[in-house]
Amino acid sequence: MKAMLSTAPGGPETLQLTDLPDPEPGKGHVVVRVHAAGVNFPDTLIIRDLYQMKPPRPFAPGGEIAGEVVALGAGVTGFEVGDRVLALTGYGGFATHVAVEAGRAFRIPDAMPYDEAACFIFTYGTSHHALKDRAHLRPGETLLILGAAGGVGAAAIELGKAMRAKVIAAVSSEEKAAFCRSIGADETLVYPREMDRDAQKALSAQIKALAGRDGVDVVYDAVGGDYAEPAIRALAWEGRYLVVGFPAGIPRIPLNLTLLKVTQIMGVFWGAFTMRDPAAHARNMDDLFRLYAEGRIRPQISAAYPLEKAAEALRQMEGRKAMGKIVVTLD
Repeated sequence: MKAMLSTAPGGPETLQLTDLPDPEPGKGHVVVRVHAAGVNFPDTLIIRDLYQMKPPRPFAPGGEIAGEVVALGAGVTGFEVGDRVLALTGYGGFATHVAVEAGRAFRIPDAMPYDEAACFIFTYGTSHHALKDRAHLRPGETLLILGAAGGVGAAAIELGKAMRAKVIAAVSSEEKAAFCRSIGADETLVYPREMDRDAQKALSAQIKALAGRDGVDVVYDAVGGDYAEPAIRALAWEGRYLVVGFPAGIPRIPLNLTLLKVTQIMGVFWGAFTMRDPAAHARNMDDLFRLYAEGRIRPQISAAYPLEKAAEALRQMEGRKAMGKIVVTLD
């Protein structure tokens, strides 16, 4: 097998394409011949030792994959060699073969191509868990999404509309705003790449103008940094603020803001949720496959790279240039 390995902490340029023995399936595991691997922001962190998970080196990044089962370990039931699956790997996905716990794999519909399957579980799983399980988004509520053109943000737009919410997509360029409107956002706003106090006040005023007098019911924040406070200031009474990610930095929140409107700040750690409550995760996946079959959600893939150019895929992700999803293909 071939794998794009991280051998030392560093950026995408440190990855090395390496030949390795094919993996053997341990007890309760399946080996998947990988056809495609999704690229996500945690992949850019894990190779720098900046993610909460720090696997022993050498390892391949890549937290989600899709492919074909080629071997079964002892005790595995419910799968057969030849099954088409997607799986959460945590890491190891930037490789032609990977062994994964059978419980973290799901059969994919026959009509779902491998590239879409590889870009499905992480973003839709995160956004579905955030909006359904954490925020309890209700029909008719207003949802603000920061970083709406990225993978999880685009998924949140589609899921927000499927939940019959009003969706405001906040992004960093007009090009990204057009992309968000094309996948269903009701309103868009463009925020500056640098934020000072005046820019924060202006952003909060923009949000309130689009949300209406009562403000935003749910903020889905996949950006963080200085963008968080203006969004919290625009929350409605009993509004909910979802902490999804912080590529712009970890924000400092004046907690008096939560008191004034009785708002909640909620963490979204989807990976831990899938391990702590696998039954609920499986039910959520059933929901997502149903929405996919109904044509209400579909991964928006903006770029595909072969395995040997996986570093470039990560650079695109680091630079926050992606609209929708980036995929590494291995066919």
